[in-house]
This record gives sequence, C-alpha cells and structure tokens, in this order.
Amino acid sequence: MIDLNAKIYVAGHHGLVGSAIWNNLKQRGYTNLVGRTHQELDLMDPVAVKQFFDEEQPEYVVLAAAHVGGIMANSLYRADFIYNNLQIQQNVIGESFRHQVKKLLFLGSTCIYPGNAPQPMTEDVLLTSPLEYTNEPYAIAKIAGLKMCESFNLQYGTNYIAVMPTNLYGPNDNFHLENSHVLPAMIRKIHLAKCLHTQDWDAVRKDLNLRPVEGVSGEATQEDILQILDKYGITPTEVRLWGTGKPMREFLWSEEMADASVHVLLHVDFKDTYDPSEKNIRNCHINVGTGKEISIREVAELIVRTVGYQGQLHWDSSKPDGTLRKLTDVSKLHQLGWHHTIEIDEGVSKLYDWYLQGICINHQTK
Repeated sequence: MIDLNAKIYVAGHHGLVGSAIWNNLKQRGYTNLVGRTHQELDLMDPVAVKQFFDEEQPEYVVLAAAHVGGIMANSLYRADFIYNNLQIQQNVIGESFRHQVKKLLFLGSTCIYPGNAPQPMTEDVLLTSPLEYTNEPYAIAKIAGLKMCESFNLQYGTNYIAVMPTNLYGPNDNFHLENSHVLPAMIRKIHLAKCLHTQDWDAVRKDLNLRPVEGVSGEATQEDILQILDKYGITPTEVRLWGTGKPMREFLWSEEMADASVHVLLHVDFKDTYDPSEKNIRNCHINVGTGKEISIREVAELIVRTVGYQGQLHWDSSKPDGTLRKLTDVSKLHQLGWHHTIEIDEGVSKLYDWYLQGICINHQTK
C-alpha cells in the first residue's frame, strides 16, 4: 500500500483517464495529489518537465497524459500521434527514473495489439503480427512506452507498471466531432440530430456554444449551423456514421478503469506481472477491460433508444471500419484481484445524462 500522505503526480489529470484516476485516489483518502494543466506544464518540453520534477519531487507518478483520438484523427495526424506521445513518455518516464520515483503507472491502450490478433487478445499476442494501419503511429508510441517501463524494471530494478485499457467512455469525455472516440461522438451526433428533428434550436445552440464545430457556435445562423452539422453527418432526418457498423468493440466505463488502475498502483508490483520461470521476461503489461464485446451498430442503436431519436441511421460503407474485433482477455487482471461491474447499457445512459448536465450548467453560468 501507498501512504495516504505520499505525493502522487497525475500527468493528464484533466483528461478522461487522468481525471477519473485523480478522483478515485481522492475518494480513497489520498490528499497530496499534484497535477498541471497543459498550459502550466508542456510535457513535450524536456526542460520544463525536469524543472517540475526538481521542484515537486513526486514519490509516485501516474502517466495518463497522451495525444489521443479516433479513426479520422489517427488517419490525418499520423506524425502528431507518434511524435507527441513518444516525447511525453520519454520526458516523464526519464525524469521519474532520474528522480527515483518509487512507482510509476503507465497508461496505454489495447490498440497496441496486431490488427488480426487471435480473439480474445492476451498480453502475449503483442508484436506477433502487423498492427492495424490507421492506428499504427499511436500504437507504436504506446508499445515503446510499455517496453520502456519493462526495460527500466529489468535493468534498474524499478517498479513501473503498464496497463492497457480497452475503449473508454465516461465523465469528461471528449465530444469533438473530428477528434473524439466512437461512442461519445455518436452520442453527440445523435443528440444533435434529435434536436434538429424536433426543431429544438435552443438545445442545438446551447450545444454549439459549449463545443463549437470548426468555429461555428450557437450564435451562427441556422443555415450555417445546418451546413456544418451536415458535413459531420448530422441532419434533421438522419445520422451518417462511418463504416458498416459491424466491428465489435469492448467498452469500459472510465471510472471503473480508474478503479482498476489505482488497484494496480496500490496492490500490484512488477514481480506480480510475469512468470518468473520464463527465460525471456516480456509482455508484463496488464489488459484492463470487461472481456465483453458489442457491435458498433448495436451501440448506435442503444444510443438512439437512450436519446429518444426518431430519425434514421445511415452507415457509410465507403469509410474504413478499422479492426473488426478487439476483445481483450482480462484473465490476468482478474487474477490480480479486479473485476468490472458497469455494463454498456447503464454506462451509455450515465454518459448521456452527464453530457446533458454539462450543457445545462454551462448555459446557466453564462
């Protein structure tokens, strides 16, 4: 266990992952938490990161900061995804080592696995065949991060643990129509389409004031709003979604991912993550997920029911689907003492409630 007064630095504490871990630590009684916004500390700047570690001297580090996005962003900004993530990891893990941090938790993603990996994916399928093309730069960066943790442990006896969560969704999710992951993007698209369908322009304008799309806010004309939303597949009569809807995905509520991550931080050491009888110690990372999958089409239909949308869903099969299955084997996590409890139907309902509440709170404060 970690002393309740220990100083813990959570990198990326305002993001989906970091904020959930921060709140979980606070709920467990950890009060000496350190966080910096991107404006306060650029993790790609090695001089700034060294200065931060010199000043704060954290005893434990959670590396949840990352450059992330969905299929479209991964396809368009390939250089950003590999360069930015490698820089962040290099700086934070390097300074953690130089400042003798007692334990580091590195957050990756199950997209590290090959595009055609056997299902469900155990930790040992890493690097056994080619990666999925659209996601390759990000995946390579995350593989480098987990291998860096593994290698420091083996050479220097450090205690750096890497966890690989499946698709996450939850409070503080990113609902950007271009850069967000599939589930929050679908919730926003279907919500906006419902508002257009019912001609609830007040709700449309509230949404766009909180999250403008390409500079178009709720102050724009109806014509401009309809034009920009149509570009993203949102119309009064239908929602256009990428691909066929056939790919199967596993979704984990972000607060549960945080609970699993903090469980690992508090109760799991590097020596617990591999079989000591193996000649070559590798793949010491831990999958974090539910071990259950659902098709993208089924998720979209679940969101339609949750939102109460009466229009149509149109699947654009000219767009890429991505990997068809990405189900994790979570046996290792179960053996280490953690199981999920929130299923997808409950999670979608909770996230939509959170989304609506955010729009209302933002509107009231203006």
